[in-house]
Amino acid sequence: MNKGSCRAGEALIRFSKVDLSFSDRKILEAIDLEIMRGEIVCLVGPSGCGKTTALRIATGLLAPTGGGVAFDGAPILGPRRDVAIVFQDYGKALLPWRTAAGNVSLALEAVGTPRAERAARIDALLAKVGLPHHADKYPSQMSGGMQQRLQIARCLAQEPAALMMDEPFGALDAMTRQELQDEMLQIVRTTGATVLFVTHDLEEAIYVGDRVIGLLPHPGRIGIELKIDLPRPRDQIATREDPEFLRLRRELYEFIKSAER
Repeated sequence: MNKGSCRAGEALIRFSKVDLSFSDRKILEAIDLEIMRGEIVCLVGPSGCGKTTALRIATGLLAPTGGGVAFDGAPILGPRRDVAIVFQDYGKALLPWRTAAGNVSLALEAVGTPRAERAARIDALLAKVGLPHHADKYPSQMSGGMQQRLQIARCLAQEPAALMMDEPFGALDAMTRQELQDEMLQIVRTTGATVLFVTHDLEEAIYVGDRVIGLLPHPGRIGIELKIDLPRPRDQIATREDPEFLRLRRELYEFIKSAER
């Protein structure tokens, strides 16, 4: 992963009084948020609170109508090579006419990796996400979990400093979802990536996050911020049975119920 020039303990991504309006409708209001290098920050909130909108602003896909977002100290003016996006709809994110190796190669081609180096890089990336023997398969021949692993491998090929993950495991069954949560955490540990993670699943947010930010709706604004002080590495059973996990889950649940009224 490209670790950039931002030093440990400094914000890699900084939202400063970010507003977004469409016509006369305000979607986000006065979002102030710092995301530190190597941190996993999860965004939760009721439908319509602007979670995905905030993520898209952080990627440069949307421009705020007020305030701004900086990445490593520089204003975000559009999509960046060192910021990769993992979408929920892996089926649309992958190219069906390319094999798994071909999909990963697409990212390597985009960043100018010499052809002679691509095969080894592809093998290493597929192994990292648990697909070491599937290089010649097409997306249609893969399960949903495998397709999402493939999308993550393609994102990692960019060597991003930050991963923006928009409900990445929301369409998967419970067991596959938990497996990918753990694999994602392992990737973050080994690469030092910074992650902004959008989810509707409160337990998922607590399990993967270092901090959880809850947004209030109409317009979207920060309503709660929780530091997740749970031991790492996380464990799907022990972590979820930890009294602190249960306390955090109750606090977030009560926040969401109040926000929906």
